[in-house]
Amino acid sequence: MRSLTTPSQPNTKTQIAGDFMTNTSKDPIVVIGATGQQGSATVDALVDRGMAVRALTRSVDSAAARALAGRGVEVVEAELDAPDSIRRAFEGAGAAFAMTSLLGPRGVDGEVAHGKVIVEAAHAAQLPFLVYSSVGGAERKSGVPHFESKRRVEEFLIGAVPANIIRPAFFMENLLEMIDRKDGKLAFSMAMPGNVPLQMISVRDIGSVAATLLVRRDSAAAPVEIAGDEVSGEQIANLVAQRFGESATFVELPLDVFGDDDDGRAMFRWFSDPPSYRADFARTRDLGDDVEDLSRWLARQPSPYSEAQS
Repeated sequence: MRSLTTPSQPNTKTQIAGDFMTNTSKDPIVVIGATGQQGSATVDALVDRGMAVRALTRSVDSAAARALAGRGVEVVEAELDAPDSIRRAFEGAGAAFAMTSLLGPRGVDGEVAHGKVIVEAAHAAQLPFLVYSSVGGAERKSGVPHFESKRRVEEFLIGAVPANIIRPAFFMENLLEMIDRKDGKLAFSMAMPGNVPLQMISVRDIGSVAATLLVRRDSAAAPVEIAGDEVSGEQIANLVAQRFGESATFVELPLDVFGDDDDGRAMFRWFSDPPSYRADFARTRDLGDDVEDLSRWLARQPSPYSEAQS
């Protein structure tokens, strides 16, 4: 098992959801997908809390892996298609964060297989605790393929390993690819009616919630659906206009825009028939660190929508 580590001085205290807790455990917290969106946000939140982190990556030689090592994170080479590497990475750890994706070559079947690898490796290594990032609505028979696959992973996990499950709503980060210029004007385009609200959360806040649960390690806690805001497409267009200082219109796209992407079509059909996500906003705020609404998240985004793109 190849690893890369640069020594650093850990913090002795950390602020978690408003309360100071003493960090007495030196057992590292494993983060699967540490250079991806959710994984890197979880690493950031754990490092901010002074926790020892073991980041899993396919290559310890990548720039992202070296950047993590430079922050004092232990970086270990492991991948979900090599189950023994995951089991070894879990050995000696105090907890782990895991997520799965349908984006591999085997789609949802691959996601389910990877979920099973994670659960079996955690059980074999006697991992004390695991946080799994699923998706909002996974338990409600949405008919969205990658929601159903995550539910199957949840079912593997329950009872096999002490765990918490978080179920994030729509990622705010996904909105950026929906903002463009049409006829020289900003437009926000989405394949759902403009007056239907959609719950969403920033990736940063997913990491913050996950980190809090990884420190608290309360395996009796119920799964939690998390979101930081609920806004319609028309409201998003207005917020985009305010953020970038020019008018923006909402454009409703047909579901045909997804072509052969049955998963995307099913997801936006589900969004269009509310209620879709059913987040616990109060619990999200309790677990997160100053959870963002969409306006605050947009304020952090640079403007790539210049006239040169029109």
